[in-house]
Amino acid sequence: MSLPREPLMLDADSVRLAQVFANLLNNACKYNKPNGNIWLSAERQGSDAVVTIKDSGIGISPEMLPRIFEMFTQADRSLDRTQGGLGIGLTLAERLVQLHGGSVSAASDGPGWGSSFAVRLPIALTAVARSDPPTPHRGDLASRRILIVDDNRDAAMSLAVLLKRLGHETHTAQDGEAALAAAKSWRPEFVLLDIGLPKLDGYQVARRIREQPWGEGMILIATTGWGQEDDRKRSKEAGFDAHLIKPLDHAALSKLLSEFAPVAS
Repeated sequence: MSLPREPLMLDADSVRLAQVFANLLNNACKYNKPNGNIWLSAERQGSDAVVTIKDSGIGISPEMLPRIFEMFTQADRSLDRTQGGLGIGLTLAERLVQLHGGSVSAASDGPGWGSSFAVRLPIALTAVARSDPPTPHRGDLASRRILIVDDNRDAAMSLAVLLKRLGHETHTAQDGEAALAAAKSWRPEFVLLDIGLPKLDGYQVARRIREQPWGEGMILIATTGWGQEDDRKRSKEAGFDAHLIKPLDHAALSKLLSEFAPVAS
């Protein structure tokens, strides 16, 4: 990863851009070779910020490059790739970037030679005062015991690393049954619980935790991509104390961790 020394300020929707870059990084992982590499760089080019994601994967054929951002375009299923095609992900990523006044382009030297995607976004002409609260430093929050439950192992581990750097104790689980076992044995103060889990979904896990005397005082926080009023109502009925939308806003999460005072069990 190569980042500029000075921050590049954008007038942008951070959640939507996170979705754009997550899409490109997921594709780089999906179509990479075993033990392959992924490079991410960000730099200033004139009045633009350019973020490039490059991989050493299966590459893109010359005839596919002009159509790679078209709806439902799928790359060749070489190298025994069984996943679905690129689908609508790249199309939506391109449209989100265009709504920011930017552009996204793809490059490849052909099959077997990897791919590169470059996102170009205009740098804000004037720096706008940030309204987001600063990321808390170690010591700003009391240390908490936090169980992170997500079937995406990389996402769970990344969040665990972030929270550890803030001084918290963390434990991770990747399915509903493992989450219940960890909650019973480890007795966390907070549980960051994904809804879409294998074996038992997040709603079932929350209800079963609340049925136990040791689970009455745990703070359960739903982490999900669904954020409509009905979704929030359903999570509350299942026993959740709060409902956060993915990708998680770390400032909002830190605020919850500081505001909720777990009841000793």
